[in-house]
Amino acid sequence: MLGVFCSLLASLLFGGLYYLATWLRPLEGQEIFGFRMLVTLPFLFLAVFVLKKQAEFIAFLKRIRQEPYLILVLIFTAFFVGLQMWLFLWAPNSGRAIEVSIGYLLMPIMMVIAGKWIYKEYLSVWKWIAIILAGIGVLSNVIQTGAFSWASAVVLTGFPFYFMVRRKFNIAHIHSFILEVTILIPAALYFISPVDLKQIETVNEHIYFALFLLGLLSGVALISYTMASYLVPFNVLGLLGYLEPVAMMAISFFIGETLKPESYILLICLSFAILFLIIDGILNILKQQKKRKAKQC
Repeated sequence: MLGVFCSLLASLLFGGLYYLATWLRPLEGQEIFGFRMLVTLPFLFLAVFVLKKQAEFIAFLKRIRQEPYLILVLIFTAFFVGLQMWLFLWAPNSGRAIEVSIGYLLMPIMMVIAGKWIYKEYLSVWKWIAIILAGIGVLSNVIQTGAFSWASAVVLTGFPFYFMVRRKFNIAHIHSFILEVTILIPAALYFISPVDLKQIETVNEHIYFALFLLGLLSGVALISYTMASYLVPFNVLGLLGYLEPVAMMAISFFIGETLKPESYILLICLSFAILFLIIDGILNILKQQKKRKAKQC
């Protein structure tokens, strides 16, 4: 239960960060990104101590010393995750919150497609239906608008590629993420260097409190998700992860964005596609439970 609670808390807090971006005006997307990197890094190191992973972190540093090419890999992955984190905070203040939310809704579908195409994973009937529905939704949107949102495309292609690179080089853990954020710190400092917080305070009197919340929510969300990843089976973690894009979409409507009529079919198709993926996940969990009980008998 603790793992499930941590996962749900992380999803809700990440959704809350989406809304918090509107409290940070008039800071621009790259400036919010810069502050987030600075306030997040201490919490990441705290997570290593809370989870008692110091030995693993040191072992990873030693591995990099033995395999120095990983430095280039981490620079590469840092760029991709940095782009996603910037987009996440830029979208709510730029009228693109719904588009980015749609990208996050499409991402699980893209992960399923990548699993089949690259890793030759088995696809159930439910997953095939989800892929077909998502395809119909995207195609209808392209036909009606003549294009597809670049913000949605960056999310639905960028994250799966990022995850695949991390998997390829066996660096899919919090230790590599800490180093990725560390690599991004110079860029973060560059983005916030022109910022005059005293001047911004004349426009937004709550800016310091909002920045404090940015660090607190980011840190607690990351620690909660990391704890959940150690406590909850991977398939259950993936199932619970669908809450975040749903929360993001709800917040997009809450902050005043409206869905364009030409995107109605896309959102309906995506909603059913995610529903079918959830059903598939639940069925897989039930099958695994039956297998465990059968072995015990």
